[in-house]
Amino acid sequence: MEVSPWLWVIFSFSVLLQALVILADTNVQDTSGLNGIAANWEPQPSNWLGNDPCGDKWVGIICTGNRVISIRLSSLGFSGTLSGDIQSLTELQYLDLSYNNKLGGPLPATIGTLSKLQNLILVGCSFSGEIPKEIGQLSNLAFLSLNSNKFTGTIPPSLGSLSKLYWFDLADNQLTGGLPIFNGTSPGLDNLTNTKHFHFGMNQLSGTIPSQIFNSNMKLIHLLLDNNKFSGSIPSTLGLLTTLEVLRFDNNAQLTGPVPINLNNLTRLAEFHLANCNLTGPLPDLTGMNSLSFVDMSNNSFRTSDVPTWFTTLPSLTSLYLEKVGISGELPKGLFSLPAIQTLRFRRNHLNGTLNTADFSKQLQLIDLRDNNITAVTLGAGAQYKKTLMLSGNPFCNQGDSNGAICKATGESNPALQSYSTAFNCPGLQPTCSSSQALSPNCVCSVPYRGTLFFRSPGFSDLTNASYFLLLEQTLKAKFLNLSLPVDTVAIHDMLVDTNNNLQMSLEVFPSGKVQFVEQDISGIGFILSNQTYKPPPVFGPYYFLGQTYSFSSGLLQTSESKKNRIPLIVGVAAGGAAVVAALLAFTVCIIRRKSKPKQTEERSQSFVSWDMKSTSTSTAPQVRGARMFAFDELKKVTNNFSEANDIGTGGYGKVYRGTLPSGQLVAVKRSQQGSLQGNLEFRTEIELLSRVHHKNVVSLVGFCFDQGEQMLVYEYVPNGTLKESLTGKSGVRLDWKRRLRVVLGAAKGIAYLHELADPPIIHRDIKSSNVLLDERLNAKVSDFGLSKLLGEDGRGQITTQVKGTMGYLDPEYYMTQQLTDKSDVYSFGVLLLEVVTARKPLERGRYIVREVKAAVDRRKDMYGLHELLDPALGASSALAGLEQYVDLALRCVEESGVDRPSMGEAVGEIERIVKMAGAGGVAESASGSMSYTSRTPPHPYDGDSPSDYSGGGLPSMRVEPK
Repeated sequence: MEVSPWLWVIFSFSVLLQALVILADTNVQDTSGLNGIAANWEPQPSNWLGNDPCGDKWVGIICTGNRVISIRLSSLGFSGTLSGDIQSLTELQYLDLSYNNKLGGPLPATIGTLSKLQNLILVGCSFSGEIPKEIGQLSNLAFLSLNSNKFTGTIPPSLGSLSKLYWFDLADNQLTGGLPIFNGTSPGLDNLTNTKHFHFGMNQLSGTIPSQIFNSNMKLIHLLLDNNKFSGSIPSTLGLLTTLEVLRFDNNAQLTGPVPINLNNLTRLAEFHLANCNLTGPLPDLTGMNSLSFVDMSNNSFRTSDVPTWFTTLPSLTSLYLEKVGISGELPKGLFSLPAIQTLRFRRNHLNGTLNTADFSKQLQLIDLRDNNITAVTLGAGAQYKKTLMLSGNPFCNQGDSNGAICKATGESNPALQSYSTAFNCPGLQPTCSSSQALSPNCVCSVPYRGTLFFRSPGFSDLTNASYFLLLEQTLKAKFLNLSLPVDTVAIHDMLVDTNNNLQMSLEVFPSGKVQFVEQDISGIGFILSNQTYKPPPVFGPYYFLGQTYSFSSGLLQTSESKKNRIPLIVGVAAGGAAVVAALLAFTVCIIRRKSKPKQTEERSQSFVSWDMKSTSTSTAPQVRGARMFAFDELKKVTNNFSEANDIGTGGYGKVYRGTLPSGQLVAVKRSQQGSLQGNLEFRTEIELLSRVHHKNVVSLVGFCFDQGEQMLVYEYVPNGTLKESLTGKSGVRLDWKRRLRVVLGAAKGIAYLHELADPPIIHRDIKSSNVLLDERLNAKVSDFGLSKLLGEDGRGQITTQVKGTMGYLDPEYYMTQQLTDKSDVYSFGVLLLEVVTARKPLERGRYIVREVKAAVDRRKDMYGLHELLDPALGASSALAGLEQYVDLALRCVEESGVDRPSMGEAVGEIERIVKMAGAGGVAESASGSMSYTSRTPPHPYDGDSPSDYSGGGLPSMRVEPK
């Protein structure tokens, strides 16, 4: 039997591929997954070469057998996103990408398929968007640390299914909403009875703290809800958490009501923070809470009371902060002699009588009694108290013979005591190090690994006490050495208490036996700190670490281009041989397909290539994902030869035609005309961007045509015109206040999706009412992406670019600096908000709506005094619930400086609150059945603006490109 030569070629090719696989020890699926992940990063780890991560010991990769079980890649300076290829690593147990602060974008939902994952650690990155609910499927997850990112949205209730979770840290993000609880069908945080750490501080969580969230089965030891926006009272079920050691509710300004009287049940509590809330009722009775070391209940609205008796009964107390809490009477002298006491702060109370510090603890560093009613002081004979005593603002200091030092006014700020700093052990002169190096405590020049330690609730306040910090240094170094890391010394310095009441300090880790660490060293050090492997001395309490990107010498980390040039020779030869065989096969297949290929398809392909060649030198073919490329004849047919009957609009770009595809789908075909304002670059931009985004509030691109010299875009058909046409009455769709709120909410969600969930993020650059479309149910859809820009391609949050946009909506900061950021869209959206409530054009006859509203606002008056500016079609002011909050948001969005504007995610949250206030939650569902129309067919939304849209002395809508 004669065998075809082609069969031999195919057989040889398959043998070659099998040989390549046999040469590698690592599972092929894992290798492909890692390569897919690395393709989205720049730079890449230096030795991620070839196809054998396990055998070649790729940096940060740990394997069992031929399967990857751990990825540890902290502080390596990666930028990019985490690819959905992570789902390929089905045996993965540990994932740590911490301290890569340019690694961001949304977290892929496919991470929820990693059923064996135990630790998910992404501390100090820039991940954004909502936390995927699919994480709740990770039944083996024990350690979830997503703190210090940019996550938005609510805490997914599905995370309540993580029955094995031990560490739960979502702190320092932009999370909103309440704490989810079990509602009979979906889980909640109250299901997490085995979790010991709830770290949710430094977010924007709000609402009341539900009483059901705490129960006697829970094993919580850390409950950190500080620096949020919780309201209502502290539930009495808090007293059921008898295992609790650290409790923080501080800096929740709307938290009110009395402190639960069963707080005394928390006998293990060591650190207790309630400062800067609005708590009422009596000062809590802490009798019997003998483990307490740090108590801060300052700046609340407690009922005025006498000095409580429990002051002198807490044997472990180091720090007592009770500023402005309404206590009166004379301080007992036994308070100053508590064995561990370090700091007493009682400023702005009603303390009176005689201050007696004759008997004091040697640990006591500071007594702050400013602004009270103390009339006399007894310092005692002999060993008088010589540390810091502050009495300014007391009657005692009005006496002529008063002590000048203790009565000296020090202003509002608390005194700064000299904090601890690691000492240098240099027997002679200190050596001079190069600019990239630093001097270690052992006086050796090397490149240290740096970062900042944040202790969330230390049990002490004396930052001068060397014994604490020497112990911290010793235990840190010991942990690194016990895990065989080449560490010589560690140094800590620059300690301070930050605005979030965290004790922070700078940390430097110096290498041993070499000038600098290698990638594997940094990966190991970072993992110890991010994974909480290192446990500090108990007095320091819970902590987190934010590491800096380590500065390697050239060549350790590489770009993807250099990676290609360093593939081992044997792999290169093998791959080359495979490529030759593949090329022969492809050539044959191409010849066969060419013979049967329709001429029309060939012409269409050539037309597309021709268009690309005529573009700018940096252009590439559109990166289409799901968008169909139509032939001219196809679109001619579906629009009935572009008949006048199907003409539904005209704009600067050209005409828009209604069409019906063979499938029955209605589409809008946007056909350019000669001399169109939208050129090849904008045409390609819109194709590429719309083909990659999918959201219910963003218009869908069905396809495009570049054939026979024509440029056309094919969109989903949106029947109810633009928001602009509704506001001006052209479309026949009348929007009342509630429907307008639903429309701007939908638009805000669409823009927020572009900014925070698109990958990479997208700046629209032309947000305006004519680019917001209304579908059959009056859902808003953002359209027209011809001017849009991808954000973050260079790793920054801004783009330097020529100014483009529409006058009246254009961000003045962008116009002046040519620095485009997502806050430029926020400004335009703010103008849109004002346009929606006034139905006035942003620029008309020289009048600018932003300036008009700012000048007219009077917050002392009903409706802010804006009656003359509001759209009369909105009706009586009594029906405009939430208008004041709406105007406040709009004016925040149009602040002159971008940093003062909210993010679009924040704007969405605020509009959602206004929608609830106005009772507009169900409007969208019923809109299609209740809206009113005029008899004529409305113009189609894709026609854009034309110069006639602006009359009088105002400026027409225009693209602005200064020279």
